[in-house]
Amino acid sequence: MRRWLFPLLLLCTAWTQPIGLAEPVRHWPNASFRAGETIRYKVHYGVLNAAEAIVETSGSLERVADRPCYKASVSGRTTGSFDFFLHVKDQWRAYIDTASILPLRSSRDIEEGTYRKKEVVDFDQAHDVVNVLQTHTKEPIRYTFKVPNNVQELVSGFYYLRTLNYDHMKPGEVIHMGGFFDESTFNLDVTFKGREVVDTKAGAVRVLKLVPKMPNNRIFRGEDAIKVYLSDDRNKIPVLFQAELFVGSVKVDMYKYEGLKYRLNMVR
Repeated sequence: MRRWLFPLLLLCTAWTQPIGLAEPVRHWPNASFRAGETIRYKVHYGVLNAAEAIVETSGSLERVADRPCYKASVSGRTTGSFDFFLHVKDQWRAYIDTASILPLRSSRDIEEGTYRKKEVVDFDQAHDVVNVLQTHTKEPIRYTFKVPNNVQELVSGFYYLRTLNYDHMKPGEVIHMGGFFDESTFNLDVTFKGREVVDTKAGAVRVLKLVPKMPNNRIFRGEDAIKVYLSDDRNKIPVLFQAELFVGSVKVDMYKYEGLKYRLNMVR
């Protein structure tokens, strides 16, 4: 349970700002989320309560590259006996352009056992380039990478999935998305599996089921190992994550929410 736990559900003032972004590179409608939204989760490893996580947008917009952005954060930490045996305290952030729903900046502050990582990534979406600054090393490390057009990272990618219109999608339809993570690019295919009702700690919720296709790896069991459930309403918030691992299973279960734009589609 290390660098994959909170990616489920994201320093140096001389570092260059993204250029050429006074205007958005695209206009993408968003009627699903807003500033000031908070969702809280319990993380279970098998039958054990392992951790807690929070997904939230800051109550006010911030500016990056002269653009207004949602400041979206995913934070999590182990609890109870899990914290004693495997201490995890992670925080991921993404600054998401309000007009394009693309990341202009992201950051990671990772503390997992003895492992540490601090990183800031600036996205030049106009030129398909990212600039990476890592400060967890003795000397700062900088990288520059070419990336796909309209690239996402993990946090902004989930918010992007919330903006899509699923009303006309058929089960089996695939959503294609280019991403950047850990100094590499990837193509992510997410399959829409249809509608269900799932039980969460906040109650039963009508949901949209999404399954991202996983490449061959040493952590997740099979290409359909991860299942994401978004509320089947105008919010489309993630209410449940399930992952099958080679060494057990993980469940990330919503138990509290506030600041949503619309009423949640609960089963009464």
